[in-house]
Amino acid sequence: MNAHQWLELALYIGALVLVTKPLGLYINRVLNPNGRTWLDPVVRPLEKLTYRLLGVDPAKEQGWKQYTFAILLFSLVSLLFTYAILRLQQYLPLNPQHLGALSPHLAFNTAVSFVTNTNWQSYGGESTMSYLSQMVALTIHNFLSAAVGISVAGALVRGIARHTAQTIGNFWVDLTRITYYLLLPVCVVLALFFVSQGMIQNFKPYTTAKLFESYTIQVQKTDDKGQPVTTNVAVTVQAPKLDEKGQPVMTNGVAVMMDVPQLDAKGQPVMTNVAVMVDQKVEEQSIVQGPMASQVAIKMLGTNGGGYTNANAAHPFENPTPLSNFLQMLSIFSIGSGLTYYLGRMTKNQKHGWAVWSAMMVLFLAGALVAWHYEAAGNPIHQQLGIAAADGNMEGKEVRFGIFNSALFATITTDASCGAVNSMHDSFTALGGLVPLFNMQLGEIIIGGVGAGLYGMLVFVVLAVFIAGLMVGRTPEYLGKKINAFDVKMAMLSLLILCLSILGFSAWAAVSDWGLAGLNNTGPHGLSEILYAYSSCTGNNGSAFAGLTANTPWYDTTLGIAMLFGRFLMIVPIMALAGSLAQKKLVPASAGTFPVSGGTFVILLLGTVLLVGALNYLPVLALGPIVEHFLMLQGKLF
Repeated sequence: MNAHQWLELALYIGALVLVTKPLGLYINRVLNPNGRTWLDPVVRPLEKLTYRLLGVDPAKEQGWKQYTFAILLFSLVSLLFTYAILRLQQYLPLNPQHLGALSPHLAFNTAVSFVTNTNWQSYGGESTMSYLSQMVALTIHNFLSAAVGISVAGALVRGIARHTAQTIGNFWVDLTRITYYLLLPVCVVLALFFVSQGMIQNFKPYTTAKLFESYTIQVQKTDDKGQPVTTNVAVTVQAPKLDEKGQPVMTNGVAVMMDVPQLDAKGQPVMTNVAVMVDQKVEEQSIVQGPMASQVAIKMLGTNGGGYTNANAAHPFENPTPLSNFLQMLSIFSIGSGLTYYLGRMTKNQKHGWAVWSAMMVLFLAGALVAWHYEAAGNPIHQQLGIAAADGNMEGKEVRFGIFNSALFATITTDASCGAVNSMHDSFTALGGLVPLFNMQLGEIIIGGVGAGLYGMLVFVVLAVFIAGLMVGRTPEYLGKKINAFDVKMAMLSLLILCLSILGFSAWAAVSDWGLAGLNNTGPHGLSEILYAYSSCTGNNGSAFAGLTANTPWYDTTLGIAMLFGRFLMIVPIMALAGSLAQKKLVPASAGTFPVSGGTFVILLLGTVLLVGALNYLPVLALGPIVEHFLMLQGKLF
């Protein structure tokens, strides 16, 4: 933890502050159907054409039920479209590697993943997806799923800002304007910057390179028809080695063990069919090519996170330089941060917007410092073996970025619902890995995904105002509107859905053969792998602990269902809350009105977030990363 790293953290926060207001003002214009931008001369004709093709009247607004139905219908059609492309991939163009179709369960999981802005990947991108699948099935959804999230946030903020209103906007207008005026132009600029840093953007077949040093691996032998060759061999068991007198052979007081054939009830050797393995010399390496920069730009700005390659942002093509790493981290937070300024602008209470932003920043800094501290401290067991404490925990980290940038990236990507990674979270220390896990369980409200972070945090704002009202014995009020039982029920329902999905699916997997079969580790770390997967998918994050084998029918299906729950079962009560708030009358402020800006409000909001999070998830975190930390201090690893 040196001065250069502290300086980079300060620069990051400073850059985020600088982009928050300009982006917030621009988002305010984009989410206003009549708002004018500098792109109007070019984009406005395309916008009008889109409305005509969709049969949409941009002047006609929707109530919350109509708005929600439009979201669900659009997402369903998008899901079916993506599933079809992935299942028919081998018949479609732009597939120079001749990659085959995805299995039904993997295609379902992937289609759900990208439609819900989760971008969980149970596959390696460079070995599974054609260029067409990357661009059409996946990258398009990086734009559209992000636009859906921003639309929901915009609708909720309108509900808060309006009074005695029956409508909260038009989903098709919001979706169109966000895509055309915000996401596309910014991503074009960012993609060109990434290309300048060395990121690839082409349609070439993969490059085959000669290795300087060849190596040998074992592969399964096949016949002339390409079928696996197998053979029958005796099943062996461990038994003591015997001398000529039939006595066990001992070494230092311990019996020498040896493999002996296992016999059945008739005394015959038990046989089994096994694959025949042969040595294969590897002399060439396949280097990925393709349209990468265009996908990485929206992957970060839209907080999607799906990597073009399996190594994600640790790959030198996806993240070529320290400057590209810094810009990727900044782009993850930028739109979410700008939305807090949009909140203040719309509600005509800019201090409230900054108060929400401040609460997010406190939680962000706390998580980043904890993760950084424990990764820099390293593993005490390694230090006992002679590895210096100053080296920290470099396992699973890209040496170009080191411990600080890995811990900071992990915190940012799980504060937002991004899921991009430049290190393997499975290799973090127990408490270092607890930070990204807990970030996702809070619903990624710390800046959060584009839109999702703001509407998730506003749920906690409603609960904080309700708690404040109970403490002073008054009817809770939020920006001049009374918060009633229906509002609190909708806020709690959205949080309980996340909790039930994360804990319910994790519990099911932890006691099932299919769940345990995918684990890379046992004990509390194995529980953390399962818990991380369902936290990531329910929270629509998409990052993985990188230790769980999830490409199985059970995992792909249950994780896909968890993504649907985390996205749409949370959106419905939030939209109901938006409709309820829009219909309310304003009441004059009085001496007993609780202010929603300033230090007191920030502290109350932080307390509400942490209290709900602790009550819901502390028991399972104690069984996972917390107990793993104490066992590590006793010299035990998993």
